[in-house]
Amino acid sequence: MIRRVTSLPALLALACASPAQAFDPAQIGRMVEASNFAGVILVSRGDTIIYERAFGEIRPGSGEMHTLEARWRWASITKQIVATLAMQEVAAGRLALDAPIADYWPDFPNVNRDTITIRQLLQHRSGLPDPDDTPPNADGLPLFYTHEWADRTGADGYCAGPSRAEPGGYHYNNCDYIVLGGLLERVTGARLSKLVVDRIPGSPAFFPDDRATVAGFDFGQPEPAIAFAAYGAAGGLNGTLLDLWRFDRALMTETLLDEDAREEMWTGDPAIGYAALGQWVYRAPLTGCREPVRIVARRGAIRGVQGRNFILPETDMTIIAFTNRAEGEFEFGDIWRGEGFAHDLLALAACHWDAP
Repeated sequence: MIRRVTSLPALLALACASPAQAFDPAQIGRMVEASNFAGVILVSRGDTIIYERAFGEIRPGSGEMHTLEARWRWASITKQIVATLAMQEVAAGRLALDAPIADYWPDFPNVNRDTITIRQLLQHRSGLPDPDDTPPNADGLPLFYTHEWADRTGADGYCAGPSRAEPGGYHYNNCDYIVLGGLLERVTGARLSKLVVDRIPGSPAFFPDDRATVAGFDFGQPEPAIAFAAYGAAGGLNGTLLDLWRFDRALMTETLLDEDAREEMWTGDPAIGYAALGQWVYRAPLTGCREPVRIVARRGAIRGVQGRNFILPETDMTIIAFTNRAEGEFEFGDIWRGEGFAHDLLALAACHWDAP
C-alpha cells in the first residue's frame, strides 16, 4: 500500500520516531531550486513517500510545467529491471549465471557463444559489438539508434557480431542487454514486453508504445529524432515516477526476488568499479551520515533525458530523480566524489543533521 506524508506534523512525527534519521523537505527544495533542476524527485522510507515534487518547465520559456504523473524514458534503468527478470530465471533454475549463451541459444550467430556467460552479459564483460561504434548520422547519433537501422537492432543482428574483444574485459555496452533480452525470450517462451507486464508492478512499457513520454532538451533545443525501440532490453522501458518506485519497493520487500538472489544481483565487483548485475553497489560517505552508506545505484540517459534510481537498503530508502535536460546542461555528478547534485540529494534525504 502506498503511503504519503503530506503534512509538516506528520514529517516531524516520522523524524521523532526515528531519531537517527531527521528529514527536512525544505532543504531539498532549496537545494534543487538553486541548481536549476527541471524534472521530478521522489524520496521514500519504507512504504511511505516522504517527498514527491515536480520542478520547472518542460521546455524553457514554454510555461508548461513538469508534473508527477508524466511518463519518462527510463533509459539504462531498464537494465536494472531486465537483470531482475534474469535473476528470477536463475532462482527458478532455468538459467545459470556462469553458463554460456550457447546452452540456451545454440545457434546464436557469434563465434564466442560457447564462451560468453550470462554473468558476463549482466556485467558488461562479453566483448560483443557496441552500438556506439556505429557511424554517426548528421546529428551525431550512432546509426544503430536511428530509424534507418530498424532491421539490424534485434538481438541476432548487429549485436551478434563480430565481437569487438574477447570475453572477460569490462566495457559498458548496450548489446550485452539486448542479447540478454533475446536470450530471456528464448528461455521463457514469452516476449520481453509480456514478462514486464506479467512480473513487474506498475505500468512500465517498452517503446514503441503509444503513450507520450517527456521530451528531452539540450540548452533549450529539442533533441534529434531517436529510435527508442532500438534500445530494447538495454534502455527501452518507459514509465512514471511512481512506476519505478513500485519496482524498487517490490525489489526491497523480496516480492520480486528472495534475499539470496537479490544479494547475488547486488554484489558489486571492486575490480570493475563496483559493477554488480544490472546496477552498481558500493559504500560511499555522504555528508551528515555517521558512516559510509550502502548504495544500490542505477543511472540512465538518452540524449535529453536523464534518470537516477538509488536504493539504500540499510535504511529502507529510495531516492529517484528524472530531468529532461541533457548531460551537458545538467550534471548529476558522481556520489563518490562527495559533492554534486546526486550526492547532496542523497545526503539531505538520508543523513542525520545535527542542530547548529
